[in-house]
Amino acid sequence: MADRVERLTNLLALLLETRRPLTLHEIASELGGQYPDAGQARRAAFERDKASLRDIGITISSETFGGDRAGEMGYWIDRSGFELPEIDLTEDEVRALQVALAATRPDSAIGEEALWKLGGAGGGVGGPVRMHLPELPSLPVLRSAVANRHPVKFDYGGMPRQLDPWGLLLRDGFWYVIGFDHHRSDRRTFRVDRCDGEISIDSSVQFDRPGEEALAGALPTNPLLLGDEVPGEREAVIHIARRRAWLVEREVGPDRIRDRREDGSIVVVLPFTNEDALRSWVLGFLDDAELLEPSDVRQRLIEWLESVA
Repeated sequence: MADRVERLTNLLALLLETRRPLTLHEIASELGGQYPDAGQARRAAFERDKASLRDIGITISSETFGGDRAGEMGYWIDRSGFELPEIDLTEDEVRALQVALAATRPDSAIGEEALWKLGGAGGGVGGPVRMHLPELPSLPVLRSAVANRHPVKFDYGGMPRQLDPWGLLLRDGFWYVIGFDHHRSDRRTFRVDRCDGEISIDSSVQFDRPGEEALAGALPTNPLLLGDEVPGEREAVIHIARRRAWLVEREVGPDRIRDRREDGSIVVVLPFTNEDALRSWVLGFLDDAELLEPSDVRQRLIEWLESVA
């Protein structure tokens, strides 16, 4: 069963995105495995989630269907009553927010709520601050493929991919699709907005979805491993100053420490597939962290900082 905060986030995103009211059965199917299977337990969990959203000012609208579906209830959230007007930020302002976000690393409820309201976008800026709930034309296609267990095909990073999509989740303002990648014969996570062109469904094939335990652990908890921006997992070598060494060791664990230097600083090795997340992690320590390797990623970080300056 998914973490309740995560389930609330996914429920909120689903009901904001849907173009028609969804029944409780459809909601549970879309959020596969996040609600109990038993009808009474499912209803009770959904009512608790509705109350939690209502407590923070988000009302779930409902209507009773007629005709062949007489008596069934449909649910959705009216976007006009939920969203703030678009914030018109310049490219420099977006970059400044990125640096501020990385530097403060807010993990309090108040900080997360403030960042959620500070959605921004800027042309040509890599990894902009994106705390709004995105609408993507490919989401309905992927949801249909997940629900019906049909493989999908798309291009990603200049390569054709065939994926058995197990599920969709929203993390940090981005949609991810998780599934079995036939080209790499392994589980992979793709950021939906980085899929190139249209996503097609092969409706002639049905795949076997893994059990709930496999799905529960399908999306990495380490943000540096979210997404598939690089062909495979890479390792970043980062120097951490003495005054922050204890904090980083507590966060990543002693097994990630390559070197302990005489001045009390440390060198850590971290796996990553998401360069934007790695950059934010390093910048979060300001002058107390230096990315040493890989050299190409280090150079791009330097160029990004120079463009901000």
